[in-house]
Formats: sequence, C-alpha cells, structure tokens
Amino acid sequence: MEKLVYRIKDRDGVHARPAGAILKAISDYKSTITLIYKDHQINLKNGIFGFLGLGIRFDDEIYLHIQGEDEEECAIGVRRAFEENL
Repeated sequence: MEKLVYRIKDRDGVHARPAGAILKAISDYKSTITLIYKDHQINLKNGIFGFLGLGIRFDDEIYLHIQGEDEEECAIGVRRAFEENL
C-alpha cells in the first residue's frame, strides 16, 4: 500500500473542473484509491459527486491510500494529478 498526504493549494478548494481532471487522470490505473478527509473516506474512482461532496477547502490536508497491482505507478500519477490541478 502506498500512502500520500496532500495539502490543497487551490484557493477555491475542490471544485468541478479540477476534480474532473483528477478523476480523468487516474481512471486508467487498476489500483484502488481511497481518499480520507476528516472522518470521511471515499473510493476516489467512484465518481465526482463523492469527491465534491466532501467539501474540501483551501489548505485542507487529505490522505490518499493506494492499493493494487500498479500502486507505485498509480501513486506517482495521483500525486502529479493533484499537484497539477489542486
């Protein structure tokens, strides 16, 4: 299992455009990507509504747990997707 911590840098927090771009960037990985925020946990690949529904704001810290056959490659791609979009 790969674990990442990311702090949101976008002043608007998580909103539709960057969330959609992140989901598109991670869609081809086979690993399960679990996003943990406060006391909530979602499978990030299940769609945009769960991601947006968390209400993640600027400077909030999120945790990502990646598990599966391509987890190392996936962790690199997930980190890149978040850095480029949020």
